[in-house]
Amino acid sequence: MARKKTYVNDYMTKNVISVSPDTKTEEIISLMRESHHNSYPVVDNGKLVGMVTAFDIVSKEWADTVKELMTTKLVVANQDLSINDASRVMFRRGISRMPVVNKEGELVGIITNTDMVRSHIERSTPNKVEYFKKTMEQLYGIKTTLKHIPVETNKLRPTQDKVYADELEGRAYELEKGLAEPAIVVKTGERWILVDGHHRAVASKQKGYKTVDSYVVDLGQDIKLGMEKTADKAGIRTFEDIEIIDDDKHPLIALTESIQDQASKGDE
Repeated sequence: MARKKTYVNDYMTKNVISVSPDTKTEEIISLMRESHHNSYPVVDNGKLVGMVTAFDIVSKEWADTVKELMTTKLVVANQDLSINDASRVMFRRGISRMPVVNKEGELVGIITNTDMVRSHIERSTPNKVEYFKKTMEQLYGIKTTLKHIPVETNKLRPTQDKVYADELEGRAYELEKGLAEPAIVVKTGERWILVDGHHRAVASKQKGYKTVDSYVVDLGQDIKLGMEKTADKAGIRTFEDIEIIDDDKHPLIALTESIQDQASKGDE
């Protein structure tokens, strides 16, 4: 699967709340409390003229309007800038969000660190899926099809016997923010076998989501997979059969903390 080049326009937030230079500072404070956003672009006659942030309000001398508080020296992105170039700019400048303007200098969106993470997930996962798809074709001597579709949670057949509670918390957060990586599912006959994404699927079920965003590799025929046979032997048929480990940490997290502990001891 060829990697498609992506641009800021593909991932930016387009319906952006903006304020004018004459907006009262008290109104901005109320807006921040209600929306939980800490910065807003300032637009005058359709053109981006500045940004006002919570830091501007608390660090500068009090002023009645945005005009006297806003930052006017901005790093902005063109909507046709590639995601990779935009992420480099944000990293080097140490900024978490960047206004997006068109050729006329008009505000057309906002690109954030969260958008960058989402773009990385959506670009890297298809490569992993394509590798798995080719493996299935070589293993069984068949031709498969691939679709990116929502799959009913109750249709999924798990193949993993346990998940970790702390990892479920992370996946639940990703689902809420729209950052969750799609699961990988094999459709064989009328069965939907969950190959990768058990934490995501369990978190989706816990939150009451009816479907799981998935890449589905359709075998086009009924083949009993090895992982399915292993799950049969372990008695794993539904999500209720999966053990949630809440007295231990995910191995990768535990390993990371172990490394940190060792480094800390070395400093003593």
